Amino acid sequence: MPERIEGRNAVREALKAGRPLEKLYIQKGLGDSVIRQITEEAAGQGLRPFLTEKDKLDEMSETGRHQGVIAEIAAYTYAEISDMLQAARERNEDPFLLLLDGIEDPHNLGAILRSAHLAGAHGVIIPKNRAVGLNATVAKVSAGAIHYIPVARVTNLSRTMEELKKEGLWFVCADMDGEIMYRQNLTGPIGLVIGSEGDGVSQLVKKHCDFITSIPMSGKIDSLNASVAAGILAFEIVRQRKYKG
Repeated sequence: MPERIEGRNAVREALKAGRPLEKLYIQKGLGDSVIRQITEEAAGQGLRPFLTEKDKLDEMSETGRHQGVIAEIAAYTYAEISDMLQAARERNEDPFLLLLDGIEDPHNLGAILRSAHLAGAHGVIIPKNRAVGLNATVAKVSAGAIHYIPVARVTNLSRTMEELKKEGLWFVCADMDGEIMYRQNLTGPIGLVIGSEGDGVSQLVKKHCDFITSIPMSGKIDSLNASVAAGILAFEIVRQRKYKG
């Protein structure tokens, strides 16, 4: 279970202190000045609250005194994208980043962090909203990788991609309709975009990708688990960078 903070003052002070929140739940129908202040502070972190029925908050509460506000705290500290690019420079390598478009299952995120670390990626980028963050389950599934692979959380994935293009990165997204990965050049400064478990890469994010790639598959089902797809493509990038030919 993630660490939770309950009550208006506790949540407000956590926001003022800059503690990264995973989720913020606010009771439906509340709109007084303190609630507005909490909402505004959360917006400064790029976080939108979940408007929640009082009965649900009562079930979530461990103290019985939530006052209409419960926040979940990130289990681990997030990194800056600039640190990832600096790490690539220090290792004299082209940047290699994974961007996750709406991964909601903590088991998938943990497995992707493990693969990203073992593939030598310089970092993973996730959105702040409609996606799982660094919680205890993610940490456990990552088998320790969470301590070694930097994870940045951004408000707008598409805008982040455009900024990274200015740094020389190009982006390839995983999609069943793309060109087979063995026929594509996946070398150079690259961002690998993996979509959500149900919907894949969103159309908006896909528009900002330079190429679409696919994994050759046989069988009667039409897709791979997001973490499996991320691992396969990450290590194809490793193969092309280090062992092609």
